[in-house]
Amino acid sequence: MRGTRWLSADEQRIWRTYLQANQLLRDALDRQLQRDAGMPHGYYIILAMLSEAPGRSMTMSQLARTVSSSPSRLSHAVAKLERAGWVRRRRHETDGRATIATLTDDGFDVLAEAAPGHVEEVRSVLFDPLTPEQVRQLGEIFTAVLAPHDDRPGPPS
Repeated sequence: MRGTRWLSADEQRIWRTYLQANQLLRDALDRQLQRDAGMPHGYYIILAMLSEAPGRSMTMSQLARTVSSSPSRLSHAVAKLERAGWVRRRRHETDGRATIATLTDDGFDVLAEAAPGHVEEVRSVLFDPLTPEQVRQLGEIFTAVLAPHDDRPGPPS
């Protein structure tokens, strides 16, 4: 067994900077979506991923993988979205064990109304401070970080 590979001073500084930037972005997106759409960022991601799926539908297990959520956490969130009338759940026609989540027309309308403000916040907090070259590098960096886990679906917006 080998010893712990401690972070160098530069790696520790970069790690902490990443944590601060990640929290800044998460907080900004949550504030913006709560203010403008009355929902947390996690709910927005669920609606967005359903909007991009064929028929605006996915099995709950597919949706959990896509949004990187545990099945129980996703079920709780979808129940709230269902009560709001934004998502509908039903049993899979051929696999009684599976449940299908579908984005409703009302849910799509809420998403469409929230999207411009969300995109502007992402742009303002993440992309505007960067040069085009830094944006390209950031994409390469995140792609490299995710590559060992490439069996996961693409990242949500």
